[in-house]
Amino acid sequence: MNLRRLALLISALAAIAVASGAYLLVGQEQQAARQEEIADRGGQVMPFDLESTTHRFTKSATGGLQTVTADDPADAEQVTLIREHLTEEASGFSKGDFGDPASIHGTEMPGLRELEQGHTRIEIRYAPMPAGAQLTYTTSDQSLIKALHAWFDAQVSDHGRHAEHG
Repeated sequence: MNLRRLALLISALAAIAVASGAYLLVGQEQQAARQEEIADRGGQVMPFDLESTTHRFTKSATGGLQTVTADDPADAEQVTLIREHLTEEASGFSKGDFGDPASIHGTEMPGLRELEQGHTRIEIRYAPMPAGAQLTYTTSDQSLIKALHAWFDAQVSDHGRHAEHG
């Protein structure tokens, strides 16, 4: 390879690297803006303080476990608000009402449509925890397990620092 071709190759690779970095930066900025928008919408639907709580989404072979806990277990107000909210969500989800997540994340949220349509094939159990509450989702329908996992992933992505995989 002659020197001119080598220089052109290096220039092309440098341009690709710069463009890739710019693309990643734009993607990160869009993700941060989305997470801010989700936090704003979430504050209108969820009564507890997102800055004082953590959502965890743990996938399982039969569905998954969603927990919401107060970052300070002694914060009785947050614990009460979490429990009240998840009690209501369990009741609504069991009836196919996923309106709260749709209003926060949008109606095209991954897995949402499948969960609404298949709600009768998902057992949703509420249980209090010392610092909050949990919802356990159980189904033998593989397509609904896949939908639950996609829904969990979307929650974690959209909630950013307020959520994590368990």
